[in-house]
Amino acid sequence: MQASAGHTGHQLHWQIGAYLSDSSDELIERIDALLPQTQCARCGYQGCRPYAAAIARQEAPINRCPPGGERGIAALASLLGRKVLPLDPDCGPERDQEVAWIEPQACIGCARCLPACPVDAIIGAQRHLHTVYASHCTGCELCIASCPVDCIEMRPRPSAESAPLASENRQRYQGQGARLERQARERSALLTQRKHMAR
Repeated sequence: MQASAGHTGHQLHWQIGAYLSDSSDELIERIDALLPQTQCARCGYQGCRPYAAAIARQEAPINRCPPGGERGIAALASLLGRKVLPLDPDCGPERDQEVAWIEPQACIGCARCLPACPVDAIIGAQRHLHTVYASHCTGCELCIASCPVDCIEMRPRPSAESAPLASENRQRYQGQGARLERQARERSALLTQRKHMAR
């Protein structure tokens, strides 16, 4: 009888744990849905979803996303039942949407900016001129530091051009992640094959 009770208690504990885990995942999804998906890392986390997870675990405040700005903070506060806070100045100011621009006369085609872009908004190949696909650019500024000749700058997004939607940013970011994982697997498989052939 005791064994049966112990088993029932363990099962109930597992069910509660699974429920809390599912609830946590759902909360992360709901928080992530309110973030702009620029993947700029200004919040101090490597992307919007890690920041959403930190907020869900109450390890990070809701005021560390400059691209989301006051509206984003208010939306997070409403979802979570927390107090609205001013934007953390350590994360940078809220400003109008900008896009990256590459000076064609200065670009040396080093391709260092390509992996820096989280949404594949930079087009080009090594030793060739690079350019920014403005309609895909999230304005994250991550490409600027990667350029060894300082030929990338941020410019105001034209008023006639709308910024990409958060859902589009997320889709492109996830697509890049899937591509990089696939390439890593292919390189690993090729390396393994070469090692076997060398024996």
